[in-house]
Amino acid sequence: MNEECLICRAPLEYLDADTEMECVFCRKKCLSKTRCINGHFVCDACHMGSTDPILSICLNSRSSDPIALIEQMMRLPSCHMHGPEHHIMVGSALLTAYKNAGGKLDLKPALAEMQKRGSQVPGGVCGFWGACGAGISAGMYVSIALKATPLSGQAWGLSNQMTAQALSAIGQNGGPRCCKRDSYLAILEAVRFTNEHLHVPMKHSPPVCSRAKQNNQCRMEACPFYRP
Repeated sequence: MNEECLICRAPLEYLDADTEMECVFCRKKCLSKTRCINGHFVCDACHMGSTDPILSICLNSRSSDPIALIEQMMRLPSCHMHGPEHHIMVGSALLTAYKNAGGKLDLKPALAEMQKRGSQVPGGVCGFWGACGAGISAGMYVSIALKATPLSGQAWGLSNQMTAQALSAIGQNGGPRCCKRDSYLAILEAVRFTNEHLHVPMKHSPPVCSRAKQNNQCRMEACPFYRP
């Protein structure tokens, strides 16, 4: 098995109800529906590890290409095939590209806010909530870029439109989960949205998957980014 249980690589299982489990790394007890078939549980914080390398990539980049940026993040040792780290990475890549493409943004505090918000979206929400964390992260990007609040007008609407547009693309492509595919889809929608609604000329390189062999649920030719 590739990239399933981080301890023994056994397949994951998803329970019907939240169950108290102890993380094998930090020993923190959490309620979760997810564990491996051998009983190992890793909490989201330990699964993600430190987000400092993501911040370093963003703060030291001049790229306005969010696909190129997230590819750098995906090559980090702390980035797994699947996991909640993508809920931070998508928005971070977009905020950085937005700033470097000419968007008005104080990048460092924006990235700190993205890490704070993204880390609050648990792993597995694509199936359990019906809202993939990569799509939610794209909505967070617009919310942070436009400084939206629950009392905002246009910024409130645009943030929700961005989330809806990203989730629609992800949902139309279909499951099962693939955090890489869904991150690409969310970013492609965000680039189009940014150009049309935020009027910042963001561009992207074509996403090409290089990780199919690491994904036990890869859809192969059914994925728009798969290359034999």
